[in-house]
Amino acid sequence: MPLRVYALWAVVVPLTVYAWRDWFMSLCGLILLTAVVDHEDMPKTIMGIQGLNPWNILMLSVVLSWAVSRSREGLVWDMSRPITVLLVLYLGVVLVGFARMMADRSHLDNMTAASLVSEQLINTIKWVVPGLLLYDGCRSPRRTKMALLCILGVYLWVTLQVLSAMPASAVFEGGAAMMRMRNKLRVKAGFSSGMTGKMLASSAWVFLTLLPVLARPAYKMLAAGAFALTTYALVLTGTRAGYCAWGSVGLVLCLVRWQRYLLVLPAGVLLLAFVFPGAKARLLQGVGQVDLSGQAVINDDAATAGRSEVWPYVLDRIAQSPAIGYGREAMKRTGIKRMLSEQLGEDLALGHPHNAYFEMLLDNGAIGLALVVSFFVTILGYSGRLFLQDEDGDPWASGVGGMTLALVLTHMVASMSSQSFYPCVGDCPMWCAIMLMLRVRVERTRAKRLRPAQALGLPRPLRPRPLHQTT
Repeated sequence: MPLRVYALWAVVVPLTVYAWRDWFMSLCGLILLTAVVDHEDMPKTIMGIQGLNPWNILMLSVVLSWAVSRSREGLVWDMSRPITVLLVLYLGVVLVGFARMMADRSHLDNMTAASLVSEQLINTIKWVVPGLLLYDGCRSPRRTKMALLCILGVYLWVTLQVLSAMPASAVFEGGAAMMRMRNKLRVKAGFSSGMTGKMLASSAWVFLTLLPVLARPAYKMLAAGAFALTTYALVLTGTRAGYCAWGSVGLVLCLVRWQRYLLVLPAGVLLLAFVFPGAKARLLQGVGQVDLSGQAVINDDAATAGRSEVWPYVLDRIAQSPAIGYGREAMKRTGIKRMLSEQLGEDLALGHPHNAYFEMLLDNGAIGLALVVSFFVTILGYSGRLFLQDEDGDPWASGVGGMTLALVLTHMVASMSSQSFYPCVGDCPMWCAIMLMLRVRVERTRAKRLRPAQALGLPRPLRPRPLHQTT
């Protein structure tokens, strides 16, 4: 066993035991471990038992300890009804799609029922669980800060992994050369290049949205440096979806709150294109190619990485059942993957449409997509209002709102060319941020209701200090 595996167990075992003393501290450690859960050295099974691995063991200990401690800590589930309903409906979409897949497992003969339950159900739902526990436990300023630092820690670790895996020369390479270099990312970081690009594109702006939280100038400089470093790591990934998401999120944040930077943003993009020619070449790959007649044209296949050839097959199948779709893994179960293999070759025989919206339409129809998108749009609205509403001298609320806005908006943009609306390990810190934002929102609402009573000299009820009070 590599030394890194012993080091991993040296962290997991104490956290698993300590969870019965302080489940929240172990939860923070669990969140940080999501940065390495897909690393090549992370044990995937123990004694050949599927699902028995260090991360799952720690999560089980944390969940059991939380369940035992809730009554002792006096925790009451107080999530607002609209969000609760949307979450339940989101879960319903996942469960119904899974049930339909299990009822018709066409073209899934190589997968057992146990592996389908593990991969398509448990490994979808479990990445939301740490966020739900954060929501229930973050009822003090100290816990809020700890949770925020853990979320940032995951993204910083991914940044460092990219910097260690990719050579600096990648900024000058484009096209196939950069593609060969970024193949190391999956081995080194554990995440695919697309997921890594999405995480970096969102976390870069997160560091800037948290500037109001940082009181000391030195900390603000560190946050600005983290933004620059993360943006540089994003360039190294060569992920066009990440580039587009980075630019889109920056534009939205400027339109929403940083309007004074709107004139600077185009100049900054041009500067990045000049400093990082490889990123420019990668972004414009397939554009301006010269055909046999000598005219500059757009090569759709190169510009969309083959998606322009695959998507017509997906859209045709969606049109046959637009309302309810076909259930989970519809790309394989409806024969699309086999058809792509026969007509376009093995290189384009994809098991995923490389578009989260098309995937949801194919699996769960317009009804499922509407329910899922409604949840994320509601989260964007909540986080955007928090990002703007810091008139009460509550920079933490603004920072958490801005962080969630950047993460979710990046997810929505990147989903147009890759990703999935089924939660996965790379989405775990985003779900933690969503739940942390919802907790901050609840505490702000509760604090505002208390102010009239305090003005009249009425006693305050006994409860944890509101999150918006940072002193």
